[in-house]
Amino acid sequence: MVLTVEMREQFLAEPHIGALSVVERPDRAPLVVPIWYQYTPGGELWVRAPPDTRKARAVRETGRFTLMAQRTSPTVRYVSVEGPVRRYEPSTDAESREMVARYLPPDKVEAFLEFERTHLGEHHVISLRPQHWFSADLGPACSP
Repeated sequence: MVLTVEMREQFLAEPHIGALSVVERPDRAPLVVPIWYQYTPGGELWVRAPPDTRKARAVRETGRFTLMAQRTSPTVRYVSVEGPVRRYEPSTDAESREMVARYLPPDKVEAFLEFERTHLGEHHVISLRPQHWFSADLGPACSP
């Protein structure tokens, strides 16, 4: 089943682990890495990454990336978005807190924020406005 605009946007707004894909070198397949992301229907999708990572460097160089989110239950469903980078700038404390609170239980947020500050260092926000969408729900016959 092809997802409607509303269905795919709502699915992408849920806290799935994304797979970020970006062309790193012309002689290699794209780099694909798991990542937390944030999306509000109708808005921009954004991720956070330390600026010296392979993914951040590749996104800066190419100026675009793809993100795919999926689930396997109750049906196999996925949404993939691709587009140009709209924003690449240092992450604020509020953006860090928003992202961490999206994925971790409330009692784990402060400890993770402290770990991020002391062990992971500076992060940048990288956003895109979805330009191309690819999505489907494969139905109950494909589910585990």
